[in-house]
Amino acid sequence: MSHPEPAKAPTRRSGRWLLFGSLALNLFFIGIAIALAVRSAPPTWDRNVVVRIERIAEVLPEPDAAILRQAINAQRNAIETAQQEYRNARDKVRQTLREQPFSEQDMRSAMAATRAARQRYDEVLHGMFADAAAKMSPEGRLALANWRNQRKSR
Repeated sequence: MSHPEPAKAPTRRSGRWLLFGSLALNLFFIGIAIALAVRSAPPTWDRNVVVRIERIAEVLPEPDAAILRQAINAQRNAIETAQQEYRNARDKVRQTLREQPFSEQDMRSAMAATRAARQRYDEVLHGMFADAAAKMSPEGRLALANWRNQRKSR
């Protein structure tokens, strides 16, 4: 009477292949996870306001987008100057925080200058948008008003 042959234990060589296959499969799934994370990552924020305004123009009807782009170009120097002055004022606040000895009065002055620079920056931008909106179609103004909602739904 013959006995069935006992099952062979995996050899050292097949164990290595199993380990290699498992590692390759794990790396494959990690690669997919990273690709999906990178693909679904939100776009980076551009500090340049002209670039951000261009993103707004992209959701407008083309004639209205042209009006906004024309307004940007007409006010580009004023916008960029106001933006730079605001950045410089914020840098001054950070600089006063680093100074030794610290001066509360210098800090308050730097903060007041920052508020004034922010106000000038807002006035330039708001003026540019008001001028452009006055020339836009009702549909363009509506798209401008709903820009944040349109951006989130993309």
